[in-house]
Formats: sequence, C-alpha cells, structure tokens
Amino acid sequence: MKVIPLKLKGAKIIEPVVHGDHRGFFMEGYNEQIMKDNGINHSFIQDNQSLSVETGVIRGLHYQLNPKAQTKLIRVLSGAIYDVIVDIRKSSPTFGQWIGVILSEHNRRQLLVPKGFAHGFCTLVPNTQVLYKVDEYYSPENDRGILWNDSALGIDWPTSQAILSEKDQKHPVLADADINFD
Repeated sequence: MKVIPLKLKGAKIIEPVVHGDHRGFFMEGYNEQIMKDNGINHSFIQDNQSLSVETGVIRGLHYQLNPKAQTKLIRVLSGAIYDVIVDIRKSSPTFGQWIGVILSEHNRRQLLVPKGFAHGFCTLVPNTQVLYKVDEYYSPENDRGILWNDSALGIDWPTSQAILSEKDQKHPVLADADINFD
C-alpha cells in the first residue's frame, strides 16, 4: 500500500496494490501492520456501509464530538464519490479549510479521516456503495454536522441538484456549529 499525506494534517490517501488479470483483481483492503508502519495506529472497531441509489446524493458533513469522536477509513465498493473533509480543529492553522478527492471502485483509493474533521460525500454515479471503518461506536448524543453548502466553506460540490436527508438539510453553518476539537 502507498500512503499519501494530504495538505490537511493527519488526512491521508491510501492506495492499495492491485493484482489484476483476465479474471478480475485481488487487493488487500486493510493491513494493520502496513498501516502502523505508516503511522496509522487506529483500532477500527466497526464497519459501516451505505448505498446511494441516485447520482447527486450528499451525505454530510458529519462528525462526532469528543469523547466519542471517530477516525474513519473510507472506500468505495461500487460507483464513485466526491469525498470531502473539513478541518474543524479550532487551533489548527487549516481550521475551516477543506479538501475533496474522488474515490471510486476503479481507483480503489481510500481516505483516512482523522478525528477533528467533518466528513461528507456526493455520489457521482447511481448505485454507489461506500464502506467505512471507524474507531469509535456511533453515539447519538455526540452526533453533529455542518451544513453541506455553508457559503463560508465554499465547497465546490459536483451537483446542481443535491439529494439530502432531512437531517442534513438542517445542520448549522461552521460558525454556529457545536465543536469541541482544539
């Protein structure tokens, strides 16, 4: 696996080695030792999977407060997403900055999202399935979000017709969000 640090400290792209031939392919999706050798020392305890039937589904921007904050390792099983993370660590020099990357069944890239980041994605094709590992269980009382189209963030989402859950339509903007990351 190749681990590529991103401009937001702690965020990384993980590119697996893919062995393919006329039958298809084989790859290691996760290898604890390789992760540890690259400074990724998270103990992932739960896998979550979503299916988004339509193009333009936006899920996010989500995070959990401390002490139940989650590190996530995101990958796409089928389809493609534009995956976005926002630095919400108040003392970070990149607070409020975001990056977006394309994850797909074809590039097989994974995105490591550290604690202290809000996360969301937009589906680029129909019937997209996303799988992500987390290092903390879901905690409804610590579940929070930031409005996907907060103008202060200026995220350039690749859709003009966003499909959102009722919950994701009501998140506050970053300036009003409940954040306890320093």
